[in-house]
Amino acid sequence: MSRRHNKVCSAGRFACLFFLFACVGFSFGWDFQRILRQSDQLYGPAAAEARQRVGDWQALLRQGQAESEQATLARANLFFNRALEFQDDRVIWRQTDYWATPIEALRKGAADCEDYAIAKYFTLRQLGIPSSKLQITYVKAIRLNQAHMVLTYYPTPSSIPLVLDNLTDSILPATERTDLVPVYSFNADGMWLPGAAGNRRVGDSKRLSRWQDLLTKMRAEGFVIED
Repeated sequence: MSRRHNKVCSAGRFACLFFLFACVGFSFGWDFQRILRQSDQLYGPAAAEARQRVGDWQALLRQGQAESEQATLARANLFFNRALEFQDDRVIWRQTDYWATPIEALRKGAADCEDYAIAKYFTLRQLGIPSSKLQITYVKAIRLNQAHMVLTYYPTPSSIPLVLDNLTDSILPATERTDLVPVYSFNADGMWLPGAAGNRRVGDSKRLSRWQDLLTKMRAEGFVIED
């Protein structure tokens, strides 16, 4: 893959508290002491800078939702765009394609594009935005002729999605991101292909082995999540 742009990834290789919990599918109180302890056991003791980044993420989550969902999107997008330095998987992990958990990325202080999208997805779900509004989207970056991955947000099922991208801190409608061509998208609920009449569901995200491997790693790190 070309290295002409230092932020485009190698992703081609995706009412009441009870009601909100049911929609989001996440535990409301991730135990970060447990997560830090278990991730240290898995990956070795974290450096002070890594623990600070994880602590900053925890502080973001403790803030809860902003005054609007779009403001919450902006917080999450900006946090990870600033906290993580873009690097290719081959540099970070010595692998062609590796999907890192948010903890792995924050410990490294570096991420490929899919890692940004994944971290933003889990953060926004934890902040109360349901998976029905979020899709991790594999795209082609036309100008650079490279694979890329972003997070898309649908205010309603028929809305033009907003794009959260490590290439920019601006969150723009997909119609204004003419540099990106969607290929497929997924979340905890399924997989979709783009079409003129909107996204068409084509299957279950359980078919994505990298996604399932990621969930397994997060559970081993101490996160309480569902498929």
